Amino acid sequence: MDVQHCGSSILISATGELDETAGEVLQRALDHVTMDEHDLLVDLHAVAAMDVDGLLHLLSLHRRAERMRLRVLVTGWQPQPQQCMATVAGIPGPRAGTAERHALAGFRRLLQEKAQRAHEHSSFADGWLPRA
Repeated sequence: MDVQHCGSSILISATGELDETAGEVLQRALDHVTMDEHDLLVDLHAVAAMDVDGLLHLLSLHRRAERMRLRVLVTGWQPQPQQCMATVAGIPGPRAGTAERHALAGFRRLLQEKAQRAHEHSSFADGWLPRA
């Protein structure tokens, strides 16, 4: 994860996988926002994979940035992260347009709720069910 402050913008360039380990880095990215910064650009061109935890961290970053009155643009959605988002949202098909929908607050709330349920379900299963 690379974070750059460029004039009135903050650029986060993510690489590799967006998973549970991304949370702390994404949250620290907004620790030094100034009054002069107005935009947050999250570049996902180099993110080949994302899981539910990564989606939750991305949604949390988006929500925190909006509370700081930053305009947020997430760009460069790759096929697997888009498919992960579509699966969580319950939208069938490989070309579900989820990257475009990510900009809509209502869609992000839906994703947040469904991703949280999926995370809790997987955490419950990991902690309580016997392994085969």
